Amino acid sequence: MTACGTGEGFGVVTWWGFSPAMDFQRKGLTVSMEALSSKEDNVPELNVLMVGAGDSRHLLTTICRAHRWPRRKINFYVVENNLEQIGRHLLFLTIALEPPGQMGLQEKSELLLELFGNSLIRNQTATYLQEKANLFIHYVTDLDYLHKKLPMVDMSGLKFKERDQLEATFKFWRNPDQKVFQINKMWDLRNRQYLGNRYDSKQGAYDWDLHMKLHDRGACEVNNRQYYQWRDNGLAFEVREGLYDVPNKSLASGLLMNYKGEKVPARGYWGDIVTSPYIAFGIVTEEQSLLKTANGIHVKTAQDISQYNIIALFHELVAKERYVLLPLTEKATVSEITEEEEEKEAEMVNDPSNTKDESTHKSQQPGIVMEEGTVKHDKEMNGTESNGGRCTAEYDYLPLPDVKIHFLPLNCATELHKKSKYSNLFNVIYFSCSMVHQLKPELKQIAAPQATLIVELAKFMLDLRKEMITGFANRVTEMAKEAGFVPFGNVDGEKETFARFELKDGP
Repeated sequence: MTACGTGEGFGVVTWWGFSPAMDFQRKGLTVSMEALSSKEDNVPELNVLMVGAGDSRHLLTTICRAHRWPRRKINFYVVENNLEQIGRHLLFLTIALEPPGQMGLQEKSELLLELFGNSLIRNQTATYLQEKANLFIHYVTDLDYLHKKLPMVDMSGLKFKERDQLEATFKFWRNPDQKVFQINKMWDLRNRQYLGNRYDSKQGAYDWDLHMKLHDRGACEVNNRQYYQWRDNGLAFEVREGLYDVPNKSLASGLLMNYKGEKVPARGYWGDIVTSPYIAFGIVTEEQSLLKTANGIHVKTAQDISQYNIIALFHELVAKERYVLLPLTEKATVSEITEEEEEKEAEMVNDPSNTKDESTHKSQQPGIVMEEGTVKHDKEMNGTESNGGRCTAEYDYLPLPDVKIHFLPLNCATELHKKSKYSNLFNVIYFSCSMVHQLKPELKQIAAPQATLIVELAKFMLDLRKEMITGFANRVTEMAKEAGFVPFGNVDGEKETFARFELKDGP
């Protein structure tokens, strides 16, 4: 018997979302942005509640593109159903905030994509994960130290038990023994269980899912070879030549399994094995040249687009300007482009008095950074000042003075209305399709006036038939209305990846 079509391919842990990354300041309705209140310095505050985002795609996109909008203080409140996901949020955030003097754009992007979507990673990436795990243990066990090193992160909202469990997760990450998490065997077992008697002809099953489902729903950028490889062994991003043979322990999570009538805890890979991590960053981009086709086939793959998008985000975070590809007429080599671009960014960060005018910014067109950087580990970073006085031994990361990220207890979305500090607080509320069951009528009590509700739809959940996708969108609309929100535009589950709703006035 086959499990295809039952939804088992999605797994129970959302390591990556089923929709492209978005900027909450762009997706938030205009009325929501205009209704922001301010507490100090007359700077408006945008409060965003993220329920079940699974990964950091929306978080990083909103932070990196904040320079495009009028200055606002952005407070993120993150609710997940799995502590390992909180650990990955912290991991991706620290990668994004590595100073240019310590890690180049290319290396950052490769590091994030490997840890984001690969079951197996390179040895140097595994070393980075182990060393960061040691640092994260210090963070969760000493909140004062966390505030000193990463003042934009607040974990005080987590329960003591959850912080203890998070510490155990980080200790697992730093364990160098590869045998404790044999994800290649776990992946194959999941595949066998999912495909059933179709396992012997799995290439045909992959082909059907890719062309008749993924491409049919608009993700034509996903390349045949890359998708088949990911379905077979979990390798989505081979952005650099090397040996990918170390298990990615950040994809491990615990689950209670039924064994002889008893609940037994088991650690394994319980995530998606059907849709792929390409949807998050690999099918939508502002650089239209990456979407060109030749003979009906996309010239660039979802991996290429993902890499460009991540590099563009990290560039914007530092340079505060959009990332633009060099025109094809330029003859500069890849290494020359790299050296020039990273020198510019290092100078920009190192010199706080650098005040280029807007016309100068627009006239310069940075190219794709393709440098082989070298990770400088924590011991090397201590005592150095690689960020022009803003990144000292007490501050090893790029500062985010207008951003605060609050991690809240697991599955607490339905309980927030019971605390007065959350009353009428959130201007933008986001629910993933895997957590939409927590969209309750009480949501209205924590929504700010004219708030925006954004719900991820099930367009790219490949196990669902089209009528089920439409039914899901209809049910989401009903739940939103019960919570006091009315649709903004047409909610079409087959065409759209998100549905937006506006908080209506009055009862």
